[in-house]
Amino acid sequence: MAKNVKEVEIKFEGAEWEKYLDKAFKKKNKDTKIDGFRKGQAPKDMFIKKFGIESLFMDAVDFAIDDAYKKALEESKIIPVVEPKLDVKSIDKDKVEFKFTIVSKPEVKLGEYKNLGIKKEKVKATKEEVDNEVEALRTQMAEIVSKDEKGKVEEKDTAVIDFIGYVDGKELEGGKGENFPLEIGSHSFIPGFEEGLVGMKSGETKTLELEFPKDYVKDLAGKKVKFDVTVHEIKTRKLPELGEEFYKDLGYEDMKTEADFRKEVESVLVERKQKELDDKFLDDCLDKAADNMKVEINDEIIDDEIHRMIHDVEHKLQMQGLTIEQYYEFTGLTHEKMHEQMHDEAVKRIKYRYLIEAVADAEKIEFTKKEVDAKADEMAKNYGITKDELLKAYGSDEIVKYDMKMHKALEIIKENN
Repeated sequence: MAKNVKEVEIKFEGAEWEKYLDKAFKKKNKDTKIDGFRKGQAPKDMFIKKFGIESLFMDAVDFAIDDAYKKALEESKIIPVVEPKLDVKSIDKDKVEFKFTIVSKPEVKLGEYKNLGIKKEKVKATKEEVDNEVEALRTQMAEIVSKDEKGKVEEKDTAVIDFIGYVDGKELEGGKGENFPLEIGSHSFIPGFEEGLVGMKSGETKTLELEFPKDYVKDLAGKKVKFDVTVHEIKTRKLPELGEEFYKDLGYEDMKTEADFRKEVESVLVERKQKELDDKFLDDCLDKAADNMKVEINDEIIDDEIHRMIHDVEHKLQMQGLTIEQYYEFTGLTHEKMHEQMHDEAVKRIKYRYLIEAVADAEKIEFTKKEVDAKADEMAKNYGITKDELLKAYGSDEIVKYDMKMHKALEIIKENN
């Protein structure tokens, strides 16, 4: 058994156990009818005579667990980091015995976290990158217009089409669409479909003879398919010209010249790349410092982190109106496969967290009540809520202080490498 895992046994017997049995009886008796008594009015001895004392055990255990766990923590003086494992060792009319397997934070031996020899890359934006960003902004602000009757489908155009597919001479289930807007180059359809539309005109109909990819769904993989396609309309992007009107549309009210605009684009690009490089630099530092650190992480802690990550995915899906079951169906994943995929990332997160906590301890980082209150005020203002609402959501100002310590420890790691 790992050093940070401890088994604690708690026994309730006699009058103490009877107290929980009484609670269980009162709960059960409310909905119980025994001949000769009104519903819920039968005495305890009659209830036990009819149903047996064992019928109270499960509910009595439920009532006793919280008190037993509190007692286990008080006696062991352990701070658990995951939900404990619970075993009911024995149970009868006289007593109940619990065994809690409690996992605390493992011992962390901090290694070198300063002067790691990791260098920051110099940030610059090339002319080509600036040109590409300018074109991306023009595309973003482009007006969608219909091509005239003589216009042909080209790359990046959107063709509004009707289509119907046939496999083995039969209509393909789900292979039909009307007035479907398809962006050429989006790779939304099987290979060859979008390419086959290039050069077509509005009103034109064409048959595409294609083949499903070998790694497609089992029933269609590698099969030949014909699509009858009619183009109804061709839409294209009309890029805006560089000029004051365009600059204003992007929010640059006082921008006058193309040179100033390109200078601003370059500045934004450099800032964005700097942020990416800063994030990479910190990640490299944490990675190296974590390698220098010694810690053995229990499977229970890893599993707990993975479950937290999966819960985060569920929350994000709910925000999009989806369930985790739908996500599994779309992706072909299962809970077990997702658990397996998240393992390495979970270990990395845990190591980073333990590393940063260890650095905070080594650097003796502390904050006064006044500093924590000021930070809580600032955070509440940023979230648009009151300080009391923030602290209620966080649980206590200790969480605010913890966040402050973690951020300060990260700054120390960055500044000393």
